[in-house]
Amino acid sequence: MSELFLKRAYEAPSPEDGKRILVDRLWPRGITKADARIDLWLKSLSPSDALRKAVHAGATDWAGFIAAYASELKAPSAAEAVVQLRGEIAAGPVTLIYAAKDEDRNNAVALRQILGL
Repeated sequence: MSELFLKRAYEAPSPEDGKRILVDRLWPRGITKADARIDLWLKSLSPSDALRKAVHAGATDWAGFIAAYASELKAPSAAEAVVQLRGEIAAGPVTLIYAAKDEDRNNAVALRQILGL
């Protein structure tokens, strides 16, 4: 299996990133597509708006977020995107791109944990 990295959308792209995959539902604010250098945007891998809002409002803790997000990833469109992501990772280095300020608790960190990568 190839390497998997995580990086904020606001950090400069680098050759070591490999394929850059955006895993947020919304495009990062203030970043042009050229500057972001996103190779693939897998919106269906992002948490639902309801789950995202619940986390930001403090209505669910990190463990609750992980459990709910894992459940959402079983939906057909998300499951297809998971298969696609695993294929990309097998093909070469991949960097999951996210916009959240918190580098320890965000959907990319959760996704890596849920998928056991």
